[in-house]
Amino acid sequence: MDLKKYVRDIPDFPIPGILFRDITTVLKDSVALAGAVDAMIDLLGDLEFDIILGPESRGFIFGMPMAYKLRRGFVPVRKAGKLPSEVARREYALEYGSAVIEIHKDAIIPGKKYIIADDLLATGGTAKATADLITEMGGDVVSMLFFIELAELKGREVLDGYDVRSVLVY
Repeated sequence: MDLKKYVRDIPDFPIPGILFRDITTVLKDSVALAGAVDAMIDLLGDLEFDIILGPESRGFIFGMPMAYKLRRGFVPVRKAGKLPSEVARREYALEYGSAVIEIHKDAIIPGKKYIIADDLLATGGTAKATADLITEMGGDVVSMLFFIELAELKGREVLDGYDVRSVLVY
């Protein structure tokens, strides 16, 4: 399935000079959505892992159906202030500023193997911050899966040393 034909390009969003890869056109089409989730699952190959993490909010879109289909647990990685229990947190750089992510402290089990699933690899900041938190809490990051990778932003370089897999590369 040619999933690139479902991704809409929006020039000059959110600021002039940026070409935004819009996945809402993938999500609204049942065949494309199923194809995208299945393609991400296929990227896993024979990797052994216990739990999938998905960064807010589009990591939820891909991570949850993957976890459901593979009968694995899912851990949400949230923006600051969204989780009700004790959290571990990390500040990181974005393309246009900075942000903070949080994970419940009891969500990461030392010795367990984790997959990070997200919609987009751009600069790598979110994935790196998530991986750092998992590692600090005793978990093992087995792989990072992305629906889209924007190669020109060199996020893969930030994630050097991690197994990084992408369905679509622009």
